[in-house]
Amino acid sequence: MNRLQYETSPYLLQHAQNPVDWYAWKPEAFAKARREDKPIIVSIGYSTCHWCHVMEHESFENEDIAGFMNEHFVCIKVDREERPDVDSIYMEACQVISGSGGWPLNCFLLPDGRPFFAGTYYPPSPAYNRPSWMQVLQNIYQNYYNRREVVEEQAERLMEIIKSSDSVFLSDQVSLQKESTLFTPVLLQNIFYQLQNRFDRENGGFGNAPKFPGSMALEYLLQYYHFTKDEDALHHVLFSLDRMIQGGIYDQIGGGFARYATDRAWLVPHFEKMLYDNALLVSILSDAYRVINKELYKETIQETLEFINREMTSPEGGFYSALDADSEGEEGKYYIWNKSEVEAILGNDAALFCEFYNVTEEGNWEEKNILWRAQSHEDFAQAKGIESSFLKEKLKSSRAKLFAERQKRIRPGLDDKILLDWNGLMCIAYAKAYTALGESAYREAAERNLHFLLEKFQQPDGSFYHTYKEGNAQYDAFLDDYANLIAAILHMYQINFDLSLLEKAALLTDFVIEQFYDEQSNLFYFTSDTQKDIPLRRKELYDNATPSGNSTMIYNLLKLSILLEKNDYKERAVEMLKAMRDAIERYPSSFARWASALTWLVHPVHEIAVVGEESKIVAADLNKFYLPNKVLMANANADERFPLLAGRNANGVTNIYICKDYACQLPVQNIADAKKMLDIG
Repeated sequence: MNRLQYETSPYLLQHAQNPVDWYAWKPEAFAKARREDKPIIVSIGYSTCHWCHVMEHESFENEDIAGFMNEHFVCIKVDREERPDVDSIYMEACQVISGSGGWPLNCFLLPDGRPFFAGTYYPPSPAYNRPSWMQVLQNIYQNYYNRREVVEEQAERLMEIIKSSDSVFLSDQVSLQKESTLFTPVLLQNIFYQLQNRFDRENGGFGNAPKFPGSMALEYLLQYYHFTKDEDALHHVLFSLDRMIQGGIYDQIGGGFARYATDRAWLVPHFEKMLYDNALLVSILSDAYRVINKELYKETIQETLEFINREMTSPEGGFYSALDADSEGEEGKYYIWNKSEVEAILGNDAALFCEFYNVTEEGNWEEKNILWRAQSHEDFAQAKGIESSFLKEKLKSSRAKLFAERQKRIRPGLDDKILLDWNGLMCIAYAKAYTALGESAYREAAERNLHFLLEKFQQPDGSFYHTYKEGNAQYDAFLDDYANLIAAILHMYQINFDLSLLEKAALLTDFVIEQFYDEQSNLFYFTSDTQKDIPLRRKELYDNATPSGNSTMIYNLLKLSILLEKNDYKERAVEMLKAMRDAIERYPSSFARWASALTWLVHPVHEIAVVGEESKIVAADLNKFYLPNKVLMANANADERFPLLAGRNANGVTNIYICKDYACQLPVQNIADAKKMLDIG
């Protein structure tokens, strides 16, 4: 066994039995490379990556290939989810060299960590217009020793390109007008038009296959509808959510969403289930439910969180990272059905079930069936001349029988490491689900998770770790970790109104500013000032599969600037949006969370304080309404430490104070009057 046997990452442990003498991303690997003057192979992937598994079996388990790697290289394995900072640098190198990227990512470095060549999957023999892995190794080895000056020059050029890539999307500060003309409703409208041009009006979502959920773009559209009442924005949000829920990307038997669909119609998923996708989708479903109270969204939230609780939650209250797409070596095998199987399990109920979920003899994917719904329960019931409630009960009973049978199958692999940033997203999802549905179990799950994160991830000096498993936390936290943790704390405050959480959020925010902020660009680095084990510090700006730490920090700064009356926080947020304004307007699909943050500068923020004995009950009622640009505080009495609570005594009643545009209204004592003032409901 190699050194990976001492790691906790499921992905690294998968490679612990390889004949390759793998190191983790630790100082000893680089010391060996410098001492022996050997090039470094960094092979990056993640536990649910199909082609990572393929390349391992074909090449890294091959004794001859492993022998060549061990003799001529220092070999490092990296879990991209444990070290997204490492992955980011070398993925950029791969994209510069080849014009594309993906995983497995195989990058070749000088002993000091500078990359000089990178690619993705290589077969064991030449195929698919790709050289074999051994051919690549031999070519790199010969160039390293025989053309060293060329290799050094290539590494230097790559480093310069990677360094400069952070500034590609920054606005020209000289050309920017004053703030009052920078952030206007026209800007939000232009962003909407850009997204509108990418609407898939036949299937929902955006663009062509492969089809990702696009949760953050849907979030922007929902906010845009709230402010403008543009029905097309709302329609596309609801239509997209409906189609995803009806499609194969949603697990019709066990709940939860797969990572993406390989087709435009959401039928065929890539079957892996990621924690962050489900967190972001529960969040947007909770917001959409607060807008229209659609029963389908309530059911989907409940089913998805039931899946998270059942399969993705640790005994300590943390959330696991992912479920593999494969079981028994086959993608999707755990989730698909033969019609004969369904008939044998359901008996007389099979015909109705098969018709509703489109189960056929020939199947719809590799001669088997991915369950999906062509119609809503209501439309199907009407067409069949039966009661919708009867149909729902019949299908629920049938799904339970199939679920019980499915539980007997060999399950997909679980990536059971617990990541701080992804846990923050799921904590927020639980908090949002509680505000939408009022189920106390969701608040309790969020509170338990936040307590777990604050207890298990914190280092003695007050900083945090990035990853945790079985009592062992490691790797210094990144910007996304802190940003999502602060955001989770703020969402938790909005449902339990524990004032100590605001103090914790402020301490963490000050730490992030001290350790991550770049005064020159007015943006945050991905890594802290103290982290020294990577060749350069980068800024992650894109809202990719998850929101960027930078865009999340804007929300955190804007909220805390009001809650704590810290105007310097708002000034930093404004400068960040100034820096990225042009890129957000041109490429909103890539900067969707940034776009949503812009609404806080364009439209007035509602500052709501509820004071009195019934304050938390009243605040919970207010939370049931969708109001994206608000901060809400609730307390039994006035509290001079917090501006929204200062001087606001209850005097035996529960008062609702509402301020907007730097002006406050007289307090009201009931929800109906508050709704009129807020123009909601």
